[in-house]
Parts: sequence; structure tokens; C-alpha cells
Amino acid sequence: MTTVNVYLAFDGNCREAFQFYQSVFGGEFSYFGTYGEMPKQEGMPPLPGSEKDKIMHIALPISKETMLMGYDTSEVFGNAVTYGDNISIMIATSTTDEADRLFKELSEGGKVTMPMEKTFWGAYYGTFTDKFGINWMVHVDLIQ
Repeated sequence: MTTVNVYLAFDGNCREAFQFYQSVFGGEFSYFGTYGEMPKQEGMPPLPGSEKDKIMHIALPISKETMLMGYDTSEVFGNAVTYGDNISIMIATSTTDEADRLFKELSEGGKVTMPMEKTFWGAYYGTFTDKFGINWMVHVDLIQ
């Protein structure tokens, strides 16, 4: 089954925002990870102390089918928040074939920011901005 969810980017206040969202929607975070918990990546510069407590990924289930997800931008990864452009649509599929098809078709004429690849968090994942300026993330959970 393919699901579509909202993914929000923050400038260092993701934790505060998601504590607020949790107070409104209730529930428990299904994932809460910081940049400091990431394994060292080959070719990556050292993580400054100021970045370690920033949120790498957080997920709050809103319903059986819907999650609100977010992260803090990081100087290490070279991205910054531009408010109004800090929302992505996250597509989660159950197969890599479906992920590849959606990625290829939706990114046509757009700009790929991360090609589909296996990640350290156990996913097959990629990102792009489509030809209409909409940010997308495509994800397959490889750990089932």
C-alpha cells in the first residue's frame, strides 16, 4: 500500500514544534532521532556540537494512515529553511519497483536532490523537487 504524508523542515525548533503537535493530536512518537545519534558517514565532515541535539527525523502518527513528520535543517548538510518552502510530500511504498517508478515519473523535468539509494536507517530513499516546485520524498522501509 502506498501512503502520502506531510514532512516539515524547521530551523532548530523541530522538537518544540512536535511537542506542540503532540499536545494537540496526542499519541506517541513512532520515531525520534537526533543528528548526534547518526552513525559516522564516509566523506561527511565532523558534526559540530551545535548540531548534535537537532532533530534528524521525528514521526507522530495522527491516524492509522497518516503521520506528521519533521526534521531540523543542518549546516552540515547544506540545507536551510525557507519558510513557505519547508514542506515536502513523503510517499511510502511497499516495493522498490514502485518507489523507482514514482520517483522517475514524478521527478521528470524537475531537480533530483538525492537519487534513490539504500540508507543507513534501513530504507530505500530519494528526494527531488518536481517541475512545479513541489518537494517530494520517496521511501521504502527495507526492515520489515
